[in-house]
Amino acid sequence: MIETMLDVRRAVSEGFNRLHKILLRVVQHDAVCRRFMTVPGVGPVAALSFKVGVDDPLRFARSRTVGAHFGLTPRRHQSGTSVDFDGHITKQGDGAVREALCEAAASLLLRVKRYSALRAWGLRVAKRTSMLCAIVAVARKLSGILHRMWIDGTEFQIGFGAKVVEKLRLTPA
Repeated sequence: MIETMLDVRRAVSEGFNRLHKILLRVVQHDAVCRRFMTVPGVGPVAALSFKVGVDDPLRFARSRTVGAHFGLTPRRHQSGTSVDFDGHITKQGDGAVREALCEAAASLLLRVKRYSALRAWGLRVAKRTSMLCAIVAVARKLSGILHRMWIDGTEFQIGFGAKVVEKLRLTPA
């Protein structure tokens, strides 16, 4: 019985290796996926799944809405009389793309050692809330960055990021 289980494991492993080689070949010949992989943390699986999930980048008017399309925005609970609050993420859209973006974000935050403005922003979010919230936030921002790179045809610039603005503390007169 153990030998049959080992044979099954070997067959599954060989099938995985064949599929992975096909995936690498597809990504190697696709210029958009190669451009996506210049972002730290984004590998061939995340690049190809994002490209397939978006399909046509021009159907999104703004890059910010791509994260909402994949369910990476917080759910909003509102009522006319009560205080509104944010809930968990909506999890709408393609779950495989959401999972690939979260894996890329986790890789960027936890494994990549090279400085980038996106990583620094994500680590500030993690310090303020939790690492899981930071991973989702970076995945949402990553979806917007990848969409904008696809539209503009630009490369990822590691040091560029959003302006850091200090909060103004008002003192009473």
